[in-house]
Amino acid sequence: MTKLKGLILTEGMHGMISQAEGLAKALDLNFFQEKIELNSFWKFIPPRFTPIKKFVFKNEIKEDFDIIISCGRKSVIPSIFIKKNSKKKIFNIHIQDPKVLLDNFDVVVAPEHDNLSGNNVISTKGAIHYLTIQEINENKSYLSNKIKPEKEVVALILGGPNKYYKFTKENIKNVFLKITENFIKKNFQLIIVPSMRTPKDIIKFANEHYGKDHLVINEVDKKAYLSALGLSKFIVVTCDSSSMISEAAITGKPIYVANIPATKDDYRFRKFLSLFKELNIIRILDSNVENWNYEKLDETNRVAKEIINKY
Repeated sequence: MTKLKGLILTEGMHGMISQAEGLAKALDLNFFQEKIELNSFWKFIPPRFTPIKKFVFKNEIKEDFDIIISCGRKSVIPSIFIKKNSKKKIFNIHIQDPKVLLDNFDVVVAPEHDNLSGNNVISTKGAIHYLTIQEINENKSYLSNKIKPEKEVVALILGGPNKYYKFTKENIKNVFLKITENFIKKNFQLIIVPSMRTPKDIIKFANEHYGKDHLVINEVDKKAYLSALGLSKFIVVTCDSSSMISEAAITGKPIYVANIPATKDDYRFRKFLSLFKELNIIRILDSNVENWNYEKLDETNRVAKEIINKY
């Protein structure tokens, strides 16, 4: 049977690509990706105030496809426009709250903390993503030769600044102090993995702090990320990224969240963390370390099955 063809529309950010690509793979699509570019001031206008017109975006998409998977604010209007103006029936899926009428999409996939409801809404516990246990196991040995065999591993996954959290050296120093107190002093080997949003000065600071005896990955490296998740006994993730916390939860390993003081009301992040605490997936990184188990979280494949039923 010929596979369906998928078009992924995102703003090009890792978290969005991870969610859309993960869903496309779970749906077993032949897919291609398009980074959406909006024209002039439409970049700054919320989707609910934007006309569903071609002049809103620059992209010219000539390949054939059956399904659109869009993620992020800029992709909302292009997805709706392309579906409405296609010569064939297109099934469109949007990930996250589109902030427009939900009926513009066949399916909307949104985390529970977005509080969306509707016949076409599929709610998820955390963010869907592109990681699989198989891929983690296949890449586990990538960093093995850089790890001292007699030591257990803790992985620190660094996010980056956003409108809620600042990655100042003081804030990150506090995270490092907790890592040292809880893990380094207990003879753990540390692997620090940055994301696309991690500032270069913070990576440099990590090298100054830990580079001599521990492993700091200096560039975004998916294989290193997968290997760190595979090798670690504990995973620590900074609180700014619900996507990376959700990705880590596919391992079933204990996840500690490293808090950074919020600069404004981070209600949605707090609600997300509260849900993951209830699911026994996370603890807040503080002064005690404990080991625990939970059911591996694989929302991407669950969502894909629901979508297949709707399709």
